Amino acid sequence: MARTAEQNAAMAAATRSAVQTAAVRVFARRGYAASTIRDIAVEADVSVGTIYRHYPTKDALYADLLDQAATGLVALAEKLSAPGSPIEVLRGFTAHYLSDLTADDGAAEFVVVINQGVTAGISAGATAPVLDAHRTMWRAFEEVIRRGQAIGEFGDGDPTQLTTCYFAMLSGLTSIRVGLGTEFTAPDVDVVLGLLTQGRTQ
Repeated sequence: MARTAEQNAAMAAATRSAVQTAAVRVFARRGYAASTIRDIAVEADVSVGTIYRHYPTKDALYADLLDQAATGLVALAEKLSAPGSPIEVLRGFTAHYLSDLTADDGAAEFVVVINQGVTAGISAGATAPVLDAHRTMWRAFEEVIRRGQAIGEFGDGDPTQLTTCYFAMLSGLTSIRVGLGTEFTAPDVDVVLGLLTQGRTQ
């Protein structure tokens, strides 16, 4: 019996997802420049031709990943801008990020791969949306810190510098997670937030 259009679409989506997952693993392990479509095909256990049916070039595949990241960053900015206690907003975000790091689902590798985008020789047109989304998220994070400082939930300090240090910490933890794999142990949420709370009790 011939497959329905819905079944064909579902199979195509599953293949596309498998290729994306494999690409993230390969790019994280080898770096974008050194990775090839053949490497990704081996990782995904599909033929090179199968990948080319979905993506005409490696750049197109990477651009798809960048678009996903941009969408996620915009959604995160919206969550950060939602009303509520600043400390609880950032506690929720931090807990979710650390949970993603400890899960063995490729989240840490995805972050590493997206961060490679600005230095991997990808065209400015492809990286512009994710960079714009990152700036939007960054400004939203700074504003949460300002609100928290105004009501005494966070310590003193320039919000821009605190935001930079906070994300530098997360970036370092992400790199360690990729390096150690499942041996990685994430710090407690309060340890990470200590940079912002500076000993204040909640």
